[in-house]
This record gives sequence, structure tokens and C-alpha cells, in this order.
Amino acid sequence: MFEKKLALESTVIAHGLPKPFNINVALELEKIARQNNCTPYTIGIIDGQIRVGLTEKEITEIGTRKDVMKVGTAEIAIAVTLRKWAATTVSATMRIAHSNGIKVFATGGIGGVHSTEHWDVSQDLLELARTRMIVVSAGPKSILDLKSTIEMLETLQVTVVGYKTDRLPAFYCKSTDFPIARVEDTEQIASIFLHKEKMDLPGSLLVFNPIPDEYAISQEVFEQWQKMAEKDLQNCNVEGKNVTPFLLSRLAHYSNGKTVQSNVELLKNNVKLACDIINQLWKMQ
Repeated sequence: MFEKKLALESTVIAHGLPKPFNINVALELEKIARQNNCTPYTIGIIDGQIRVGLTEKEITEIGTRKDVMKVGTAEIAIAVTLRKWAATTVSATMRIAHSNGIKVFATGGIGGVHSTEHWDVSQDLLELARTRMIVVSAGPKSILDLKSTIEMLETLQVTVVGYKTDRLPAFYCKSTDFPIARVEDTEQIASIFLHKEKMDLPGSLLVFNPIPDEYAISQEVFEQWQKMAEKDLQNCNVEGKNVTPFLLSRLAHYSNGKTVQSNVELLKNNVKLACDIINQLWKMQ
């Protein structure tokens, strides 16, 4: 029987938002889920133990400790074996949530292909291709190579739809030039997912939910901040999983905090839509 469970990631707490603002946001997202008749399960790894539903104390500690790993699916077993504290990215959160019977996950932006001189592709893409669940996101992170990311999603046969939009949103940016399939309501979203289950089709239903108008950042303005942030990246020895947190922190600096505010609002928006989808699935089961 379908249960009204919503998965939430912990990387946004440990590595995505500034301290101590991050903790308040994490608790607010859980509150929004409960207000919308869903049970939130923030996922993380505490001292080597996988937690599906962090306590408020654990959220506070994972948001303040300096030794919290950032783990994708590939690193889950390492964190468990070495008894680490770890924050789960999109891929790790999906894998753990799916293993615990959770079908819907709300996040901010998905990872993808970075537009750097070094080959850098997020584990998120492969997990989206093989794990069947509904993932609500505001689009690929704006710092990514969007063309390569959307092409990779297509190649990996990830089912991608835009909620009330036929253009790819990109995190802070409400719309880009890349076309995607449009859905008008949560009933269509639920129906697509149920058909995937009925036909045993692999992979996620990735629902791109554009950031609300009042918090969107134009592509032109964002690109100016991005160029400055990428210049900083070139001057620092930052690689791998540390690239995204570094760029997000520099974007927050150059935008005087506007990117952080936009990040928070799109997270809230995605939790609300995810809960609407869960309630629709509940009606249709």
C-alpha cells in the first residue's frame, strides 16, 4: 500500500546552505511536508548508521559539524564502514529512499555534466536512470553544462517532464531554450509514474518544477556572477565533489545572498509540489 512518505536529502544542510541558516531551512522543509499531509524523511548517515528520518538533534549536528562527508551512491558503503558522518546527495538519497519503500523525493537541483576542462559527471544521472521513483527538482544546477546534461538524461532514458512548462528550468533560472515534455497537473504526473510501474520501466520520473517568478534570476545576470565564480575556481585547487559547494558559495558572495534566498524558495516550492503528487498518488492507488 502506498504511504505518504517524502524523502529529503541532507547535502543541502551540510554543504549547500550557509550555517546556521541551513538548519532552520531543513526543519522548515519538514514542517511544510507535514502541513501538506506527508511524512518527511530527511536522510543521512550518522556515525556509520544510515538514518531514514533524521531527528532534529541529528539535523542540527549534521548542519554544524566540520567532518561531514558528502556521499553519492558509490560512497555509502565507505561512510558506513568507516563510521563516518555523511550527508547524502541526490543519488545516495534516492538509493536509500528506494530501498526503504519511499517513492517520492524533493530536492533543489540535480547534478549533471560540469562545463569544465576536466571530465566531471554527477552520479545523480546514473541513479536517475536506474531507480524508479518520482524526483521533484527545480532543474539541473545553473552552473552545469545544460545542453550536455539534458542530452545525457535523454541517453540514459530518464523520463523528464516540466510542471506547467515546456522549457527546461535551471535552478535559479526559470526557463532556458531547451524543450521538454509538459504536464499540466499532478494527476498527469501520477499517471505517468503508475504507467512506468505497470510496464516495469526502469528509471525515475524527473519532474522539473520552475522556481517561482519572484525569486527567479535572469540568465544574463546569473552568467555574470557565474563567470566571476568560475574564475575563482580556476585560481583554487578545488576538484570533484567540492566544486559545486565552492561555486555555490562564491555565487552567494557575488549576488549578495540572492542566490541563497532563491535556493531556499525553490526548495520550499518543490516540497509543496512533491506533497501534492504524493496526495494524488494516494487517491489513485
